[in-house]
Amino acid sequence: MIVGVPREIKDHEYRVAMLPVGVELLVQNGHQVLVEAGAGLGSGYEDARYVAAGATLVPEHAEIYARSEMVVKVKEPLGPELAMLRRGQVVFCYFHFAADKSLTTACLKSGVTAVAYETLTDRAGRLPLLTPMSEIAGRMSIQEGAKYLEKPMMGRGILLGGVPGVEPGNVLILGAGVVGLNAAKVAAGLGAQVTIMDVNLDRLRYVDDVMPRNVCTVYSDAHAVHEHAVQADLIVGAVLIPGARAPVLIRRDWLKDMKNGSVIVDVGVDQGGCVETTRPTTHQEPTYIVDGVVHYCVANMPGAVGRTSTQALCHATQPYALRLANEGLDKLVKNDPGFAAALNMHAGRITNPAVAGAFAPSAA
Repeated sequence: MIVGVPREIKDHEYRVAMLPVGVELLVQNGHQVLVEAGAGLGSGYEDARYVAAGATLVPEHAEIYARSEMVVKVKEPLGPELAMLRRGQVVFCYFHFAADKSLTTACLKSGVTAVAYETLTDRAGRLPLLTPMSEIAGRMSIQEGAKYLEKPMMGRGILLGGVPGVEPGNVLILGAGVVGLNAAKVAAGLGAQVTIMDVNLDRLRYVDDVMPRNVCTVYSDAHAVHEHAVQADLIVGAVLIPGARAPVLIRRDWLKDMKNGSVIVDVGVDQGGCVETTRPTTHQEPTYIVDGVVHYCVANMPGAVGRTSTQALCHATQPYALRLANEGLDKLVKNDPGFAAALNMHAGRITNPAVAGAFAPSAA
């Protein structure tokens, strides 16, 4: 198989989809790997390392798409890339179709076979290719939230951990999954007062067992979310329904009740976000303000820490990319339910029920 690794073109996206060792493994298994010149520079991997591992260096972005049977990348195809896709070509990356109708329509029209990192499951039903980026985004959510709480960044002027004689900041985390737990860990470590909410009582029991005493758990219902949102200095949106659009938990009209200069970091922006006023932002222009509330909704948060993110992502994706190349998609989808869940689109139709449900009845 001819496998292509393009340079990412999303704003301030520094990750690359394959490490040199991944190239070496594919080549050892009889595959040809095309790597776009400069693809790894944002993560600290020089072209020479890919060439030494057996890659063929390709100077032009379009050539990767023209020659590759399978394209392995990080973020969804954008702009000019959509016109480069072709029927039957396998693209293995993060798609997040449910939050982007135009992307979905373009990929359907191209006939591309979309295998999505974010819906691939393992034998335990976990999301192994989403987990490492969720860990990073969860930890970054507190780092970024703390920064934007500073007054020069239009925040309240709050130090999350407080100091002796001054109370710490209040952090509300919506969702007790991988993002939520990582956010809670960092916020608690800084000394903030943390509330984490979820609808899964068993998950809340687990959180209560493993977290320090400055983390409390609250069952998530609309009244409780509103009550805690208006008290919070920092809110982290950490809600995920695999493949589907995130549910809206914070309504537009609640913002007027919230603290002026409070901050929302909606990590679920890729899936539409759990705040009604969420819209995607970039690392170049990461925030906007609605009713005095600072919104940080960067759609590729882990891209800012490209070195860490690339290593964490590729450690997870590398075995699956190798299986795709060695065994072929048809065999994997037939024999592995996890790959069947990862197949979001094939031959001009949506194959993942959650993605189809996001656009029903028009896109299914």
